[in-house]
Amino acid sequence: MAPTHVLVPLDGSPLADEALTYALETFDCRITVLNVVAPIDTGMSEGGLLEPDADRQEAADERAANLVDRASQQANEVGRQVETTVETGDPAETILGYVEEADVDQVVMGGHGGTRNEIARRLLGTVATAVVSEAPVTVTVVR
Repeated sequence: MAPTHVLVPLDGSPLADEALTYALETFDCRITVLNVVAPIDTGMSEGGLLEPDADRQEAADERAANLVDRASQQANEVGRQVETTVETGDPAETILGYVEEADVDQVVMGGHGGTRNEIARRLLGTVATAVVSEAPVTVTVVR
């Protein structure tokens, strides 16, 4: 059965961008783009190396807004529209919660966060792993 609502979590990585392209080309249904901002005061945010800071939080929020705006532009370029949302929280938990709350029936996401560094790749890869193993819907991982 074809999905009626596809969720594409974006983190700014090339694979996440490819996941959006794949979703736009493959599914003729409602698509929501989600960016999750990890709270600056959590140990995982920004590598857990810096103290919480309002300027860094503002920069993270601005980056998230830019990511979803760019996704909207990408969809418009191929004659499509996407819904966009920015949430704050643990990325895997937030994605899984959104799936439940928004009646999503398919997730399309990148396999890991790209070529930042080994630690970031492993952390972001764990998000995809958690979503694949815990989501109650089909998850397509773009690699």
